Amino acid sequence: MALLAMLLATAPTWSAPASAAALVSPASGRCLDVKGNVDTPGTALEIWDCDNQVNQAFEFTSAGELRTMNGTRCVDAYDNRTAPGAPAVIRSCDGRQTQVWRQNPDGSVTGAASGFCLDVSGAGTGNGTAVILWTCNGQSNQKWTTSAPPPPPPPSGSGPCDLYAAGGTPCVAAHSTVRALYGSYHGSLYQVRRSSDNATKDIGVLAPGGFADATAQDTFCAGTSCVITVVRDQSGHGNDLWYQGSAQVPGSSQSSPAKATSESLTAGGNKAYSLYINPGNSYWRDGHLTGVPTGTAPEGAYMVTSGTHVNGGCCFDYGNSETDRKADAAGAMDAINFGTECWFGGCSGSGPWVQADLEWGLYSGGGKAWNTGQRPFPGKFVTAMLKNNGTSRFALKGGNAQSGGLTTLWDGGLPGGYSPMKKQGAIVLGSGGDCCKPGGGANLSAGTFYEGAIVAGYPSDATDNAVQADITAAGYR
Repeated sequence: MALLAMLLATAPTWSAPASAAALVSPASGRCLDVKGNVDTPGTALEIWDCDNQVNQAFEFTSAGELRTMNGTRCVDAYDNRTAPGAPAVIRSCDGRQTQVWRQNPDGSVTGAASGFCLDVSGAGTGNGTAVILWTCNGQSNQKWTTSAPPPPPPPSGSGPCDLYAAGGTPCVAAHSTVRALYGSYHGSLYQVRRSSDNATKDIGVLAPGGFADATAQDTFCAGTSCVITVVRDQSGHGNDLWYQGSAQVPGSSQSSPAKATSESLTAGGNKAYSLYINPGNSYWRDGHLTGVPTGTAPEGAYMVTSGTHVNGGCCFDYGNSETDRKADAAGAMDAINFGTECWFGGCSGSGPWVQADLEWGLYSGGGKAWNTGQRPFPGKFVTAMLKNNGTSRFALKGGNAQSGGLTTLWDGGLPGGYSPMKKQGAIVLGSGGDCCKPGGGANLSAGTFYEGAIVAGYPSDATDNAVQADITAAGYR
């Protein structure tokens, strides 16, 4: 006890220096991570998607410590076991030998007390895989690089769809009431209709590649109310989203347009309006003849939405849907879903969650009642992503649309009965696929839409990260 007291009394104070960096496992591309982003002594280490958070920042000190959590905790070889398999944890820094580490030239990190290496258990690569102490063997799951490659900065004057095109997965539909999704786009974003005389006006951007001209809407709608009748497609494919109930979507009288002024926000320092959807609002386009992937063709999609205006009604979707607006078959849809309904389990907390509406089911992962990678996104601005190769694999990602990176919620096999996919190529926003004909019951959702796109092909993770970086740079507030 006297020795411990002396060590505690003489232990140097430390704050996270600018050189604190991520330790990346090259086998998976994921970062060494303090589980749950908490500083509780005894918390285990794992690997997780790199997100630039404090629980992924580590610093080797001159004393051989490996500090994290803003320098308040040290990585510790749990129980100083002499046999391999002990978990690596964090503890209060006290100078004990189990907190002394050596960074080796080959990228391995060795404990001074045990001689064992920091090891990703079982050579796993998935989020949440434990990091343990194991006999050094030179394998890639025991190597660590000392910095995480940041997402590539968006090219000057680009937008999300420029980034998708650069990655070989071009947008076939691009929608937003907030901003242009191409650096050169200077057309209409959406159309409003006022109640006083049923006149309509298209709302454009303040400058090419810029943000919505909200002043034009305010002037046009002054003294009366307005609704959003159509969200224009910026991709050039003509995939405008008209409200179901309009003359452009025959046989859909059960839907109405969303109010145009329910929610205002700022983006890039400019005022804008969201597409604020309540039960009974829905938008649709039969895009199968204008570039939207069908059948087993690979596809990706993203949207910026909100975790503060949601419900458990079916179904706040954006993506590929049926051309006949019926629930045709498993795999007939490939749409992002965001809400508090969790039909098959596998969703932690109270939501809302990023899921996949693949028809005949909302999936939080590759099967029913399980997905340890899921988590809720209750924040004001949320990025939601889905990509599907059409035959065997799909991925779900989510993130804060104001800052930080993406979290991979699922990256694995399609649910049973969904391979191959049977996509039909229509586009839905704000409802499920079987909407909004008489007898359709999938128009009960609430949700917010700021921007989104559908792309041809399976986007790379690098492209996903670049799009997220562009979204966070847009300045949603």
